[in-house]
Amino acid sequence: MGCTKPATHWWSSMFNYTAFDESKAEFVEIAPASELPNGERLFVEVGDKPIVIFNIAGQLFAIGDVCSHDEGPLGDGDVEGHNVVCPRHGAEFDIRTGKAVAMPAVVDIPAYPVQVRDGNIFVGIPKE
Repeated sequence: MGCTKPATHWWSSMFNYTAFDESKAEFVEIAPASELPNGERLFVEVGDKPIVIFNIAGQLFAIGDVCSHDEGPLGDGDVEGHNVVCPRHGAEFDIRTGKAVAMPAVVDIPAYPVQVRDGNIFVGIPKE
């Protein structure tokens, strides 16, 4: 009688951003880790990619700084748990994965691997 499949939204598999293989990333040095204290965010551009890096409870996460719904500045939005809320229309994205988790966005955004080495933040960008 019960449904054995987990409930999903109709858009959940339409436009998924597929994370790239971290071993194929080129890691770019961004800034000293001391410049990104807990609860803060750092805006950077790597090549032509606007990226925002979040420090959430000591863990660093990097996502594309452009909402897939209307190209709003995601990094300016509020953070609720591990979600960032676009300040324009309220679309939400998981900063760990880039997954669109609330309408009106249905397209995921890029999420980039982050490393801290020798006290410096590095973000992994797909090799071109």
